[in-house]
Amino acid sequence: MKNGTHIITLDNGYHLWTHTDGTGDIQLLTLHGGPGGNHEYYENFAQKLAPLGVQVSMYDQLGSWYSDQPDFTDPENRKRFLQTDYFLDEVEEVRQKLGLDHFYLIGQSWGGALTMLYALKYGQHLKGAIISSMVDDIDEYVTHINQVRQEALPADAIAYMKDCEARNQLDDERYQHYVDILNAGYVDRKQPPAISHLVDTSNETIYNEFQGNNEFVVTGKLKHWNISDQIHNIKVPTLLTFGEHETMPLATAKRMAQQIPHSRLVTTPNGGHHHMIDNAPVYFDHLTQFIKDVENGTFN
Repeated sequence: MKNGTHIITLDNGYHLWTHTDGTGDIQLLTLHGGPGGNHEYYENFAQKLAPLGVQVSMYDQLGSWYSDQPDFTDPENRKRFLQTDYFLDEVEEVRQKLGLDHFYLIGQSWGGALTMLYALKYGQHLKGAIISSMVDDIDEYVTHINQVRQEALPADAIAYMKDCEARNQLDDERYQHYVDILNAGYVDRKQPPAISHLVDTSNETIYNEFQGNNEFVVTGKLKHWNISDQIHNIKVPTLLTFGEHETMPLATAKRMAQQIPHSRLVTTPNGGHHHMIDNAPVYFDHLTQFIKDVENGTFN
C-alpha cells in the first residue's frame, strides 16, 4: 500500500478517508472507537512500530470526522447504515480496497467489537487480532461502570445521576459535570492536548444510536451486545489489551482470555480506556511483543 492519504469510494457511493504510514511487510489496519469517533489516537502507531517494519493503515468510518457523513435525519439512512452489520462489512470492503491480506487488525472499544466480529466472519484474512478495551458482553460492562460510579463519586452525586437518567435529562449541567469527572478518571486519564480540538469531532448521532449519552450509561443498540457464546470460535492469535483503571471490566477480560483459544491478556498500569495514550511505553511494549511472537511463530 502506498503511503499517504487516500480517499476510497465505497460500493454504496460514499467516500472514506484513509491514511497509511510506515514501511515493511507487516500490515496493520486500525479501527477506531465511538461509534462516531475517529482515527487520531492511532496517528503515532507507524512511528512506534517502525522497528518491526509495520505499515499502518487508518480510516474514519462512515459518518466520522474526515469521511462522508450521510444525512442521518433520513430514516432510510439510519436503517441502512446505523447497524453493526453495516460497519462490519465496511471493514471488509476497506480491506479489499486497500489491498490488505494476511494482516493484523486492531480495534479499540467499539472498534474492538468490530474486530471480534471480523475475526469470526472474515478470520481467514487475519494474521492476528488485537482487541483493545472491549468486552464481549455489555451487561458485564454495565455492572462494572455502576461500580466505578460508586467508587468515584459521593452518594448524592450518584443519586443525582440516576434521577437525571430516569427523567432522560442527560444534558443537565450538573449531570455532565459528574460525567467529566468519570471521564477524567477512567477514559482519558492523561488528556493530552495533542489530540484535542476546538470543537467536538465526534458524531453524536452515531454515538447516541449505539451507546447513549456518555460512557457511563448504555441506552443504544449496544445495550444488547453479547457474543460471549461465540468468541471461542476466534481462531487467530489474539491480544487482549486493557487499562488497569478503565471502564471495561478486567474480570471479563480474564474470562475472554480463557475462552479465546489462542489469546493473551495484557494490562497497562495507570491506563484508562485510552491506555495507548495514558501509558504509551507499556502499551507499545505489549503490542510489539505480540507482533514479534506471531511473526516468529512463538505465540502460544
